[in-house]
Amino acid sequence: MDPLEDEASPVSIEYEPVSVKDVLVEMKDTAELLIDLSYSAVLHRNEDLAKEVLRLERQMDVLEMRARMGLLMASRNPSDAEQLAPVLGIVAATGTISDAAGDIAKIVLEEMGLPEAMRAALPEAAEVLVRGVVDPDSPYADRTLQDIDLESETGVRVIALRRGDDWLLNPGPTTTVASNDVALLRGPDSAIEDVCELLTGSAYETPEVDAPDIDDLERAVDTIIHMKNLSELAIDLAYSSVLFDSEGLAEEVRNLEVEVDAMQSRFEAWTLRAAADAPDPVMLRGLIRLGTSTEVISDAAVDLSEGVLRRLDVHPVVQMAVEESDEIITRVEVQPGSALDGTEINTGVPDTESTMSVIAIRRPEEGWLLVGDADAEIHGGDVLISKGTRTAAEAFDELSQASTEQ
Repeated sequence: MDPLEDEASPVSIEYEPVSVKDVLVEMKDTAELLIDLSYSAVLHRNEDLAKEVLRLERQMDVLEMRARMGLLMASRNPSDAEQLAPVLGIVAATGTISDAAGDIAKIVLEEMGLPEAMRAALPEAAEVLVRGVVDPDSPYADRTLQDIDLESETGVRVIALRRGDDWLLNPGPTTTVASNDVALLRGPDSAIEDVCELLTGSAYETPEVDAPDIDDLERAVDTIIHMKNLSELAIDLAYSSVLFDSEGLAEEVRNLEVEVDAMQSRFEAWTLRAAADAPDPVMLRGLIRLGTSTEVISDAAVDLSEGVLRRLDVHPVVQMAVEESDEIITRVEVQPGSALDGTEINTGVPDTESTMSVIAIRRPEEGWLLVGDADAEIHGGDVLISKGTRTAAEAFDELSQASTEQ
C-alpha cells in the first residue's frame, strides 16, 4: 500500500462546543511533537516515524479547524476581534509548522534521498527518539508509567502514545501503557536499545553510517543541524512569549529567525558546491527540502509571536492556558559584575543556588550558543534563555543584576 494513502482522506468536521483553551494547548503540544518526530524520521531514515508525522498532521488539521470555529463563535464585537486576531495568527502559524513537518517526513516516504552525512550527525545527539509497538507479553504492557518507573530506572521517557487514532500527548504517571499502543520513546542511546527490546519484543538495531567525504556537504549538514536546533528553540520561545506576554522573548524569536535566514543562505551555497562533487546530485533533493522546511518553521515562530511584538492585548483564553504551566521560559541579560558573570554552566545547570536551567545563550559578538549538554561560562552582556519555575526565575533575574553596593 502507498505509505501516503492514509493521508488522502479528509475528516468531516462539524461545529461542536469545545474549550478553545484546551484545543490551543493540544495544538502546541502536537506541533512540538511533530517537529521532533519529523527530524528524527529523517535522521534515522525511519518510515514508521514518518508515517506517524502524517497521522499527527491530519490530527492537527482537525484541531486547527475546531480552533477557528471556536474563535469565530467567541467574537461578538470589535474589542473581541482585536483580542482574537493574534490568537487566529497562532492557530495559522501552528498549522504552518504542521505542514512543514509533513514536508520533512515526505523526504523519507517519497525517497527524495539524503546524503549519509545526515546520519553521521547522529552520534552527536545526546538522546534519540524511537517508535515501538507495545508487545502484549512486554513487562511494560498494561501498567502505569508510575508503576513502570521507566525514566528513573533507565533515563528513557515515553513522550507520547497512540492508541488507534487517539493520541496521548505528554503522558503522566497515571497513564497506562496498553498492549498494542504505539509508543514514542526518547532517551540516551546507551539505554534505548534495551528498553525498546523489552517494550516491543524485537531487537533494536542502531544504524551504521559512513563519515562524509565531501567537505562542502559536511558543512551543509552541520549547518542544517544547527538550523534545526535554532528553529526548535524559536518555537519554544514563541509559544512562551505569547503565554507569558513577554516582549523580550518575542524579540529573541526575531533574532533567531534572522540567524536562521543567514544560515540558510550559507547552507544553499554549500549544497550547490557539494553537488559538483557528489556522485549523484539528485540525491541532494531531500537536503534542499529539509533546509526550506526548516526556514519555514523559523518564520512560523515569528508569526506565533506577532501579537506580542505588536503589543496587542492577550486574550483571556490564552491567559487561562498560562495557569496550567508550572514551568516557564525566561530571558535575562547578565550585567557585568553580577553574581552570574563568570559562572560555569555544567550540562545546562549554572553553578549557583538557583534551580533555573540555561538552554541557550546569545552572545553579542558570537551569536547563539545552544547549551544543551555542552559546558559553558556565562559572561557579562550575555542574554540567557532559561527554563524553570516562576519562583526560581525571579531569583535568577536578581542574580543577573550587578550589585549597587559600593
